[in-house]
Amino acid sequence: MFGFLQGFAYGLFLSCLPWFLIGMVDPRLAVPTLPPSRWQAVLRYWAVVPFVAFLLWLTSLWGGFGPSLLGWIAGLAAVACEVPAERWWRRWRTRRSIRRSEATRVAEAQRQRADFERAEREEGVAVLDPGTPPVDADDVVLALCRAKQSLLDVRRPDLASQADRLYTRYAHVVDILCAKFDRREVTFDRSRAMVAQVCLTAADNLNAMNSLAAGVVGIDTAFVRRRLQQQPNRLPAEERDALQQRLDLAADTERRVRDLSARNEAALTTLDNAAVVMARVETDRPQASVAADQALHDLKQFMDKAERYGHKT
Repeated sequence: MFGFLQGFAYGLFLSCLPWFLIGMVDPRLAVPTLPPSRWQAVLRYWAVVPFVAFLLWLTSLWGGFGPSLLGWIAGLAAVACEVPAERWWRRWRTRRSIRRSEATRVAEAQRQRADFERAEREEGVAVLDPGTPPVDADDVVLALCRAKQSLLDVRRPDLASQADRLYTRYAHVVDILCAKFDRREVTFDRSRAMVAQVCLTAADNLNAMNSLAAGVVGIDTAFVRRRLQQQPNRLPAEERDALQQRLDLAADTERRVRDLSARNEAALTTLDNAAVVMARVETDRPQASVAADQALHDLKQFMDKAERYGHKT
């Protein structure tokens, strides 16, 4: 063992000069740090590596054996193996640091976004962005996002606003459930499932409204009315009947859309009622060991006894 260390020290020391010359010509071949420089090669092969070789040589003197050939070969090849290994290790550390910083940045951005969305929900002005769903979006919120996007595609933002209102109510009820019940309780799961079903039904209504609105999106009712009003007598009977049928079709479709919208309004009312009822539920155990009336009665008795004690003294 000591012979191997002695030979390794000799071989390592002799390899310093050629690696120093290589570092002077092209530091990238002899220095694993980024960016490589010549002064790093000077420091590395005139100070660090010779000092390590000197320490290994001093350690090998305790054995009293001569240097071994295997140690010589290992010492000569040590730098050639160490430089690419250290370069890979440094690059791996750099990549890991970048991944960690990126993950931290993404997590911080998501936290800030979640706080902003929570503040919007508390203020009642939350607006769904179908292209960027909320951070904590579940199946219900995603369904509302898709329904809103489909309504925006058929140019019905007046109907798409119902998705924002449903999202606000749903998030409010879920927040109350999380505050009142433990997530592991069966009551929490059942209550949230029922609330989700109400919202999913409303999302289905929004999708049905989209189908109806898409069917008449090509009918220009303003042009039809204007044409019927401007030339009521000059129009042929067939054209007038055709224009009137267009208006009737659009009116019937709008009536069905209003019916579905009314159902969603009823769903919003149901969610509001659920929020009020859940807020009234008392699930926390009182901190006081006795009731308030009993505590007041005991305090009053104590004060009376204290006054009598003062009169006796």
